Amino acid sequence: MILKIDFNSDEAFYLQLCNQIILGIATEAICEGDALPSVRTLADQIGINMHTVNKAYSMLRQEGFVKLDRRKGAVIALDINKLQAIQELRQNLSVVLARGICRDVSRKEAHQLVDEIYDLFSKGSDRRTE
Repeated sequence: MILKIDFNSDEAFYLQLCNQIILGIATEAICEGDALPSVRTLADQIGINMHTVNKAYSMLRQEGFVKLDRRKGAVIALDINKLQAIQELRQNLSVVLARGICRDVSRKEAHQLVDEIYDLFSKGSDRRTE
């Protein structure tokens, strides 16, 4: 998986990095047990500060996507807490849907969009069929 930072984006670099890693997990470009590059290596590869990569890895650890191993570094390790995930999803979707409603996006259009995105992430995966 190739991680790229949009240096012209208003989104913080560490958030871009977190989001790309989470998208990589969702699309199975990165799998449980895969080691991420070291902080120094990734910072050099994408041209950002090591502290920024460290912040992204720490955030991913706090959110249950990564564990830090002394020998392997940052490793994808999903701490699955479905109730917590649903609560976070509800909070995030509330704001996104409110923005859509303010811009006249219909319920049907929102449902279609959610289905399209979900299908994109769940291709080839049995764990997301329920």
